[in-house]
Amino acid sequence: MKLVSGFGVRFVRNSRFIHTPSRHGQLLISSIFCKTRSIEKLGSARTRLYSEGPLFGNHNNTFRTTTKQGAYGCTEVLNQDLVSDNMRRVPLAYEVVSENSSTYFPKPPVIILHGLFGNRANNRTIARLLNERLERDVYLPDLRNHGASPHIGRHDYPSMAADVEQFIQERNFEHEPIIVGHSMGAKVAMSVVLRKPELCSMLVSIDNAPVATVPTMSFPRYVKKLLEIIENPKILTFADAEKSLREIEASPVIRQFLLTILQRVKDETGASPSGYRFKSRIPLGILNDAIVKGNIANWEFNPWVHRYTSPALFIRGTRSHYVADELLHDVGRFFPRFEVGDIDATHWVNTEKPRECSDLIADFIERHEEL
Repeated sequence: MKLVSGFGVRFVRNSRFIHTPSRHGQLLISSIFCKTRSIEKLGSARTRLYSEGPLFGNHNNTFRTTTKQGAYGCTEVLNQDLVSDNMRRVPLAYEVVSENSSTYFPKPPVIILHGLFGNRANNRTIARLLNERLERDVYLPDLRNHGASPHIGRHDYPSMAADVEQFIQERNFEHEPIIVGHSMGAKVAMSVVLRKPELCSMLVSIDNAPVATVPTMSFPRYVKKLLEIIENPKILTFADAEKSLREIEASPVIRQFLLTILQRVKDETGASPSGYRFKSRIPLGILNDAIVKGNIANWEFNPWVHRYTSPALFIRGTRSHYVADELLHDVGRFFPRFEVGDIDATHWVNTEKPRECSDLIADFIERHEEL
């Protein structure tokens, strides 16, 4: 296992930490030099840590744009839309894993957010493992338009983050929680701590990075195929649905994941010979619209304005492309105290390797709580 931090690379070898310099430290030094030089020009009256920089009319910090963004400019432009609380929020359905929680010494709870098309059930195994080892409550919310949470037309990171912020604030936790997210849920978790850094004590991002990417084509294919299954009265069983999914998805793990979106209900039309047919648990139209418009792949936060300086762990599946080495510089700009843990898995690392994933998370939490 290799751990990478913002100031270099740490290799675990015979329980000893060996520090080696890396290009990430050089990049950080260059960034600090740029900021310092700009601050000197601004004069002693200014006390902020970031440079003002030139104001670009077409900067990358507006969630209304849906195209792939380029490199961040030296600009400090605060987009109020990204941090606004003036949006409709929804109450999130959730469950709590608390069987092994300590009643004598309350500890910061853990909140785990699922990915696109997922729900709270995706992370139950990790939640049980963390609850057993860390002896604290682990919360599993359903994000908007997923699971048992309300369906609503707006589906982007500011709105999803606002829901989670309300979820945290309403519970009035004794200690600031640790927020964990996978895939889309990882970007929601990152959005929460960048919007309100004081709300959470640590961040864990599972196989996603704070960058805009080209919208993936796999999820629109999934939507199309799921709609075909729902509209076809001849598909009677989950075995039939799984066979249909094979036409567009080779991975049995992903097919089983997609089957959790479907549920069998009584057929009111009488078209199905069995008297039952499938319906979707989630609003496929709303989510497909968010996908094709780029709301899921996009990332609008600006590291010159938004930073989270508490500990952050980025877990990567080594057979996934979501957090490539060249993206670690972007990670460091938003999260200067970041670390990276690699697991031999695909993008679905949380379901493929829940034990390894929970061990990395628990080690990270225990180490930083001891400081």
